Amino acid sequence: MTIRIDTASTTDYPCLLEIWSTSVLATHDFLKSEDYEEIKQQLIPAYFPAVSLYKATHNQSQKTLGFLGVLESCVEMLFIDACARGHGVGTTLLNYAVHELGATKLDVNEQNTQAVGFYLHYGFVQTGRSDLDAAGKPYPTLHFNLPKHI
Repeated sequence: MTIRIDTASTTDYPCLLEIWSTSVLATHDFLKSEDYEEIKQQLIPAYFPAVSLYKATHNQSQKTLGFLGVLESCVEMLFIDACARGHGVGTTLLNYAVHELGATKLDVNEQNTQAVGFYLHYGFVQTGRSDLDAAGKPYPTLHFNLPKHI
C-alpha cells in the first residue's frame, strides 16, 4: 500500500473525527460511553487546531486512512481508521513523526494494549506512568520516550 502524508486542514476535521471514532471504538473498549462522547464532541475538536496535524492518504484511492498530531517533540495523537489497521499506516505515520518532525515522546492509555505493544515494538521505552489521563479521567497513562539510537 502506497501512502502519502500531507498536512491536514480544517476541511479534513470531519473525516479525521470519523477516523478517531472508528479507531477508538476498535481499541478503547475500556472507555465509558459518556467519556467517549465528551472526548468526541468537545476534546478532539479542540485538540486538532492545537497540534501540527497530518493525514495519511492512500495514493490510489485518495482515501484518508489515519492521522497524526504532533506538538513540539511529542506525538499527541495517532489514530488509524479501523478498516486500515494492520496495513502499515501507523508505522508510516510514526516514521514521519520521528524522522521528519523530530518526535521523541508520547503518552498512551495503559489499557490500550495494542497501542502499547505497537510503540514498544517500534523502540519506545516506558519512562513513567500516571494514574489519570491528561483530562483528569481515571484512565492510567504510560509515558514513552524514544532512545536516541533509533
